[in-house]
Amino acid sequence: MKSVVINKEDLRYNIEKIKEYAETNLPDDKGRKVKIIAVVKANGYGFGIVEYSQFLIDNGIDFLAVSTVEEALKIRQAGITEKEAKILMLSSTAVKEDVKTLIENNIILTIGSKEAVDVVDEVGQELEKKIKVHLKIDTGFGRYGFLYDNRDEMIKCLKKVKNIKIEGTYTHFSNSYYDDKYTEKQFDRYMKCIEVLKMNEIETGMLHVCNTSAFIKFPNMHLNAVRVGSGFTGKIAFKNSMGLRKIGYLKSNVAEIKVLPKDFNIGYSNAYKTQKETKVAIIPCGYMDGVNIQTGRDMFRMVDKIRYIVRDIKDALKKQQIFVTINGKKCPVLGRVGTYHVTVDITGKDVNINDEVIFNANLKHIDSSIRREWK
Repeated sequence: MKSVVINKEDLRYNIEKIKEYAETNLPDDKGRKVKIIAVVKANGYGFGIVEYSQFLIDNGIDFLAVSTVEEALKIRQAGITEKEAKILMLSSTAVKEDVKTLIENNIILTIGSKEAVDVVDEVGQELEKKIKVHLKIDTGFGRYGFLYDNRDEMIKCLKKVKNIKIEGTYTHFSNSYYDDKYTEKQFDRYMKCIEVLKMNEIETGMLHVCNTSAFIKFPNMHLNAVRVGSGFTGKIAFKNSMGLRKIGYLKSNVAEIKVLPKDFNIGYSNAYKTQKETKVAIIPCGYMDGVNIQTGRDMFRMVDKIRYIVRDIKDALKKQQIFVTINGKKCPVLGRVGTYHVTVDITGKDVNINDEVIFNANLKHIDSSIRREWK
């Protein structure tokens, strides 16, 4: 039976490495340890949001962050209380129903617009309580947050609130894994906003700007807290200078073995024809399980189109192949990846029915119905 396997010891190792690195610039400007906020979006990066969150909590992480209302509710409904872990909702919302639901479940809100501030303040008045929030500043991402250069509107908006308690202020870097110069520009914009807010006697609370890549690359930007997501999984989009370990993989088993004659078609579209007699294994795992699923191209500037063309030319000139691992041996996938199956070449290898097959899949794309196996 297919499952996502998570190695607890490797995850525990990553947690300790991240804790250790968070102490690079101790203490912070308030004389305290830098707080680690664990981002558990996308079903806990594919590891199962409840189990993953609980493991982080059991290993000393007491502050989580999510991107959707559904994620926040799933954690709370699993019995993880505010006493065990605070949860920050990273997406600002002015939808009153969502605001009420989050407050009822002791979720810290993000406010990033006048509309969001007005709704949260109104709900606070109705409930006769101060609502805990983090203020988000858009320093060049173009998504949630008050625009960094529209400080007058931000100050005017925040000065009038009576039912909101700001416990943190943050921004989000758009390209910290690649563009150091732009990241430093965003950081400078953020710090200038913080200075103006403090000058106007607006509480900023906990300051945090770093995602995983910025956390590793810019220790001077750790401030009071850091938001670490992919770092815990060990799968990061830049040089892994901390030696973080990949903690999980998708596995299945060999369901059938057969020998195909020369010139025999394999899979849809007759995309592959055997060059010789070939021994194959059929694996009940396909793209619906996350195999070979990739994010589509979504950048359309001329420079991006040129990059895509260059990449396609390079790919066309080199041999490309998808592999799985069986008994420590790499086995090529033959033909197209099917909805729920792949065929792999096991010619000359010692492979038997029910042998374990390991896939290099993006775990975030694997359906939550597939079992998560912690070992």
